[in-house]
Amino acid sequence: MNKVVLPSHEIKAIVGLGNPGQQYVYTRHNIGFRIAEVLVDQHHGSWNTQGEMMYSQISIDGQTIYVLKPLTYMNDSGRVFSFLYKKGIKQENILVVHDEIELPFGDVRLKFDGSTKGHNGLKSIVAHGGSAFYRLRFGVDRPAHQAQVPDYVLAKFKESESEISTLIDSSVQMIIQAITQRKKSK
Repeated sequence: MNKVVLPSHEIKAIVGLGNPGQQYVYTRHNIGFRIAEVLVDQHHGSWNTQGEMMYSQISIDGQTIYVLKPLTYMNDSGRVFSFLYKKGIKQENILVVHDEIELPFGDVRLKFDGSTKGHNGLKSIVAHGGSAFYRLRFGVDRPAHQAQVPDYVLAKFKESESEISTLIDSSVQMIIQAITQRKKSK
């Protein structure tokens, strides 16, 4: 179920969650990085490194959007929010893209506020400013046993999940649609 919800707050920044390092590139936990990278590529952006993050400025329908990838590990993702706050971007104008074990594989949902559902990257963000931000939750499914969660999210997608590139593209389109629909409704 992939549904675009019209945001009530303008989205001015997107933070893709993941872990730095080549060994994590194609893991479930790095889906936020991958979606951010495709979004920046499609909008001809380039990445800059500043401190503990990479960022890009892109234009979507004439609106400047910051796209960030924290270079900290997932548990410290919230530290990059200070960069956005210094740019005058409020928490309610930020969309965080992350993996979600509570959703079936490929189910993508956009929501505002809510629980972290145990996600360490979201816990870090909430600790650095609260929960009033958008989330694009990309379903990666749940392992059979709770104890397997850390290994599961740090594992690469299975061959049976080969449509991942198509799902990433759909997620990027969902983000673009949420931004452009919001702009047109003003």
